[in-house]
Amino acid sequence: MHYPAPSWLPGGHLQTIYPATCIAKPPIAYRRERWHSADGDFVDLDFVDGQPRQPLVVLFHGLEGSSNSHYARGLMAALAARGWSGVVPHFRGCSGEANLAPRFYHSGDASEVDWIVRKLRASHRGALYAAGVSLGGNALLRWLGESGHGADIVDAACAVSAPLDLARGGEALSSGFNLLYTRMFLQTLKPKCLAKLEQFPGLFDRTALLAARDLYAFDNVVTAPLHGYRDTDDYWHRASARHVLHDITVPTLVLNARNDPFLPGVHLPTSASNAVTLEYPEQGGHVGFAASPFPGRIDWLPRRILHHFDSVNSMRALAPAEPCDAARTCPGG
Repeated sequence: MHYPAPSWLPGGHLQTIYPATCIAKPPIAYRRERWHSADGDFVDLDFVDGQPRQPLVVLFHGLEGSSNSHYARGLMAALAARGWSGVVPHFRGCSGEANLAPRFYHSGDASEVDWIVRKLRASHRGALYAAGVSLGGNALLRWLGESGHGADIVDAACAVSAPLDLARGGEALSSGFNLLYTRMFLQTLKPKCLAKLEQFPGLFDRTALLAARDLYAFDNVVTAPLHGYRDTDDYWHRASARHVLHDITVPTLVLNARNDPFLPGVHLPTSASNAVTLEYPEQGGHVGFAASPFPGRIDWLPRRILHHFDSVNSMRALAPAEPCDAARTCPGG
């Protein structure tokens, strides 16, 4: 599906900011579930309930996103119109309530994705598709690559505007107009971290946190040490999804605009496994992909994601039947 950028919305910054702030989000009635984790914490998941045995799409949100993000509401509305089910799991601390453990979430959080996807697979009898946006897209790709055929419990996947090379993306967000995005993230991240220090005094350096002016400094103080990385350089290198694109076996669409301010097109990977489709339209911004006419719509991205899932399902229907196994519920089972 070709992305036709509106003529009235030029450039990566406008294509990023306008859809997120100026286009009306469709109304969604969520049903919330709270799952308790093995480390004594919890995650909140917002569900849209479709018809029985219809597909379920799980969407992993981006940095400081939620089920209320424009891309989440857009996709969930498209699923509801089809009678499909959808769910947006909130990464730790993103559901409106502070999490309980001395950790947050991060771009390489494959273990969190694994726990959530396997729990969904165990309870859902139809097809299961996975999507991830920005940070959530990178975490999803890390899980797909690290798991190999173990990720075959999902039928297809899609990552949108994922920061596939975290170091290059971090550099892009550390200068010029892009500092606007960095400041926006830090405005919500820093208060969460100060509250975390109230829970766990001495967990990290408060003075260094308050002094952080970019994501490199923030990740060096908080994200890296809390999640088992030596420092920002170690985190950005080891958590980048570009390293595992050749290990993915699930049919996966990687969709990144070349004018994405968060990861300029020159840094996009040029190869991946045969299961991965790298789709890099010239325009679209960061999780933007607004559609004409003015004042715009945000339905192109959900349609592109669902078109990918439909295509995979159609190809599978034409392929020779495979025997069912314990990890997957067979049609009619």
